[in-house]
Amino acid sequence: MTDAADDDHWLVIDGRRWRRTDPELSEEAADRLRSHLGRARSAVRTAKRADDDDAVAAARRRVDLAKHGLGERGPRWWEDDVAARRARADEALKALDGLAPPPREG
Repeated sequence: MTDAADDDHWLVIDGRRWRRTDPELSEEAADRLRSHLGRARSAVRTAKRADDDDAVAAARRRVDLAKHGLGERGPRWWEDDVAARRARADEALKALDGLAPPPREG
């Protein structure tokens, strides 16, 4: 049986346990990271269809950066102070914006 704190850290889907997004991230940062994550996952699919191993690796790196920024990979967010967690998200966003700038609104 899990305790309440454990439930705040993990999400169980089809019997698999997944780390939740860091709840201390600003909504803007979390939204931007999720946008990068979705675009990176799409890039992985596109690169696989094109049989482009280099593009697959680059897109998977973007997925990994976004997941780290969200706190879903890497150090357990609940073990770090909030400032370090937010700094990690900001670093991930900076790297992701450099690799794949957000689409322009228009």
